[in-house]
Amino acid sequence: MRRQVVAQVARRAQATVGTGLAQVRDFAEQLVNLFLLAHDDLVQLIEHVFAETGFDLEFGQALLGLLCRVHTPFCPRTDNRPMHRTEPQANSATPPAPANSFTNLPLNPATLANLVQLGYLEMTPIQAASLPAALAGKDLIAQAKTGSGKTAAFALALLTNLNPRRFAVQALVLCPTRELADQVTTEIRRLARAEENIKVVTLCGGVALRGQRASLEHGAHIVVGTPGRVMDHLERGYLALDALNTLVLDEADRMLDMGFFDDIATVVKQCPPARQTLLFSATYPDGIEKLARQFMREPQQIKVEAQHARSLIEQRFYEVNRANRLETVARLLNHFRPVSTLAFCNTKLQCKELVSYLQAQGFSALALYGELEQRERDQVLARFSNRSCSVLVATDVASRGLDITQLEAVINVDITPDPEIHIHRIGRTGRAGESGLALSLASMSEMGSVGKIEQYQSHESVWHPLSELTPQGVGPLLPPMVTLQILGGRKEKIRPGDVLGALTADAGYSREQIGKIVVTEFTTFVAVQRDIALQAMQKLNAGSVKGKSVKVRLL
Repeated sequence: MRRQVVAQVARRAQATVGTGLAQVRDFAEQLVNLFLLAHDDLVQLIEHVFAETGFDLEFGQALLGLLCRVHTPFCPRTDNRPMHRTEPQANSATPPAPANSFTNLPLNPATLANLVQLGYLEMTPIQAASLPAALAGKDLIAQAKTGSGKTAAFALALLTNLNPRRFAVQALVLCPTRELADQVTTEIRRLARAEENIKVVTLCGGVALRGQRASLEHGAHIVVGTPGRVMDHLERGYLALDALNTLVLDEADRMLDMGFFDDIATVVKQCPPARQTLLFSATYPDGIEKLARQFMREPQQIKVEAQHARSLIEQRFYEVNRANRLETVARLLNHFRPVSTLAFCNTKLQCKELVSYLQAQGFSALALYGELEQRERDQVLARFSNRSCSVLVATDVASRGLDITQLEAVINVDITPDPEIHIHRIGRTGRAGESGLALSLASMSEMGSVGKIEQYQSHESVWHPLSELTPQGVGPLLPPMVTLQILGGRKEKIRPGDVLGALTADAGYSREQIGKIVVTEFTTFVAVQRDIALQAMQKLNAGSVKGKSVKVRLL
């Protein structure tokens, strides 16, 4: 029996006990998805789970009852006898796995089990198109937007190439920004849980070299970083790439836009020639072809169209002029009242002007642009992603790599002259089957850009009058959460579970009252429901986290 899978499933099932049959059924459905092709293995797996965890008969009947409804070869037992393997029908045929199932890929059982636990039940289009070739060791140029699942596509490939017993850098992922590098690192760590002791190190600016050097000296399998900081470590001899077998260029088009071509070239030249190179990009500028010619071996090209289902993203256009553009943004927010909105401006100056205007109107708004210090950027992103800020105003470059869940609306304060960037902007909403709003403001001078967007999307824009924008709801638009900042982070060995325990076990709040917890190098951000924010801050200041007193403030 596949021991690693049994152990993971047993732990998951153990956590399910006492939480109600609804979660038991969810657990069973995940088992069905994982072992769709192996009925005998599934029955044997259940036997092992019951043997190792001692679940009672009610749990077993609920679990097997669900399997019986999904797969006819299974039947729940109604007596007290132990469960035994059910022999398959003579004429029964094993149903084929869906074309987009991860079980079609040459992944080990532990990885498949981990994917199910993480909620990866079906491959996204870019994963289905790129993973077969990537797992076969081919070089790839894959064109897909942010949020398409591309991180898992290259992460599964590089993890497959790793030798966990060899403590040397075997994979390098280059990203344009620290925010994207942090997100990629987090996702790789989640996907690497199927293996023991896979170490991932992030190398980005804004953090002292000394700590990063120490992390490298302790051994790392995977490095994720920005080109400039990776170059710094290479030049100082802190980073060695002799054992590298996989190089990933993520958001390659944006790295080229930011002038990183020479830096990328410098890094790539220090990588072994016999390696796999995976390049992912939202668009396909000329520089991509130049990179491919110089540094890739017969790359396969894969393109997943960036069109979005019109039924999920409702696009609305409004004609404005210079005088009423900012006022119209406030009217849109008061009319539609989205919990989270990402507003795009073409310039840093426009970002600053819009944030100042919205804050003066009583909105919770923050800006993200190139001049912010890393400490400020961390705080802005933490507050917006945990839903304690209603509006994030950003430029395209600064927002690249952001992957915000539950984004109800995107506002194009300025129309971009590049239709691909327009598609990339509005694709931040309407994800994972959720509906979204894309609201675009255009003056007469921008109508040419609107025409390019219409031609690119193959349909006309839908225009709405400003007169329909009337205030809805009662009171100002306020975010549902408030962020508490704890002075202490990874340097103090603080983990999200420590903060959650302090708020639930010690302070007496429920898990539902606590939102996202983000631990950075020196500080921790935790979202709590608005109505308990002040009291929660006071309790944390009077209590402790991980046995130590902490300083906490409201943001």
